[in-house]
Amino acid sequence: MVAAHLTCPTNVLESAVQQLDDAAAMIDLDPAIHAKLRRPRRALIVSVPTHMDDGRFEVFLGYRVQHNMDRGPCKGGIRYHPCVTLDEVTALAMWMTWKCAVVNIPYGGGKGGVICDPACMSMDELERLTRRFTAELIEVIGPEEDIPAPDVNTSDRIMGWLMDTYSMQVGHSVPAVVTGKPIAIGGSLGRAQATGRGIVFVAREALRTRGMSVAGATAAVQGFGKVGGAFAELFAEMGAKVIAVSDVSGGVINQAGLDVAALTRHVIDTGRVAGFAGGDAITNDELLALECDVLVPAALENVFTADNAASVRAKMIVEGANGPTTPEAHSIFTERDVFVVPDILANAGGVTVSYFEWCQGLQHLFWTEDEVNRRLESVMVNAYNEVYACACERRIDMRSAAMAVAVGRVAEAIRLRGIYP
Repeated sequence: MVAAHLTCPTNVLESAVQQLDDAAAMIDLDPAIHAKLRRPRRALIVSVPTHMDDGRFEVFLGYRVQHNMDRGPCKGGIRYHPCVTLDEVTALAMWMTWKCAVVNIPYGGGKGGVICDPACMSMDELERLTRRFTAELIEVIGPEEDIPAPDVNTSDRIMGWLMDTYSMQVGHSVPAVVTGKPIAIGGSLGRAQATGRGIVFVAREALRTRGMSVAGATAAVQGFGKVGGAFAELFAEMGAKVIAVSDVSGGVINQAGLDVAALTRHVIDTGRVAGFAGGDAITNDELLALECDVLVPAALENVFTADNAASVRAKMIVEGANGPTTPEAHSIFTERDVFVVPDILANAGGVTVSYFEWCQGLQHLFWTEDEVNRRLESVMVNAYNEVYACACERRIDMRSAAMAVAVGRVAEAIRLRGIYP
């Protein structure tokens, strides 16, 4: 079941590999290590037969890709979306490797997905799909091998089904097999807003290094889901003005600042940003071209392309989504001196708190929300400062600097471990 109106991103794997190739040339990466990192360690394709509510069976296609495990077990989300492809999942797994390395947590990158349209499925159908997909992944996931998490169109509830299915298969409860699950069964406080909160910390540091303050800064957010919504709410609480927000239904703008709390209630009630009475209508394309201090793309991949990058007027872009900028757009931003905080740094708050949840699950010792948030702030600020220092030292853009830091760390782990046998 694929919605006919959807336009699916393309060439994301080409973008990911190109970023690696550029970083390899910049840091003079060993050719053998470079060749190893250009390909995933493992890619699994599975059929997911699912009993639908009307009595028929539908066979969905699912993927799990593990890019690298030299720094630790794989970590990465599972998404349910009509446009999921093996290339997309492979690219996302690669980006997860760099993301974990740039914030210096002991994981490699993994990613998974099922080609389906959750909007057309009941909760019972989603549960049966999730449990069967989990059963197909039993041999490759586990708390020491590969730890899934929520992603596009998946939730804490879906992660709870995944954990329960895995636990039933092995005969005992294994809370550390998955992160982003409900608090009552081993989830971490602070996880729900972690990605958005991490973006706030990074945006604050980026503004500081550019001689600006959060108070009074203007922001536009493309995508008002778990990531963009949390960012907008938290950034507004810090004194910023969120002037525009959009989702697939359209957008809304108010130059005096949107009432983010009221907008959130509107989206909860209606399921869409469009129609909010607290501002004027705006399209997604118009939002991307707004003049503002901070622009946060928090939707899907390939938002900025050669066709629209030149029209961006934001002083800085902080990438909430994975892979929102194509290589062509990146070149345009670099030529125009647009300050971009790349995805592998900006949106690493989610995987960081997932790491905290994994640690808590393994130890059966849980932290307060304030402790989680303090630890997250420390990790994100340290990572930003390391990348910014690299950018200044090498006189390169932030994306190149983040890739240099991340690929260098993974390469060092490979060098020290060697190649078996």
